[in-house]
Amino acid sequence: MTDLARPDRAEVLEMLAAFGQRAAEDVPDELGSLELTWLIAEFEQRYGIEADLDDEQFESVRTVDDAVAVFRAAVLAAAGPDAGPDAVADRPAETLADATGAPRS
Repeated sequence: MTDLARPDRAEVLEMLAAFGQRAAEDVPDELGSLELTWLIAEFEQRYGIEADLDDEQFESVRTVDDAVAVFRAAVLAAAGPDAGPDAVADRPAETLADATGAPRS
């Protein structure tokens, strides 16, 4: 896993497209709970990382962008503290903290 910023929106849309057997451009932005459950399982299988969301975090993921933030936070957390703040450069730190449930600094 050389690119810690992944998965990106395009990859999440690709995963969701496979779930619904449709083109990525046909995937709606809003996620249902079944789609999200499948998406989490697909992410965990592809990346070998457990997303480990509690009920509140799971319920807060409503859109593709929410899922991207959660998955990027999981990748960053799995990379460890030495990954540095630039590992997920296009996500604000507060978004990552919210996604992982970690306290904000």
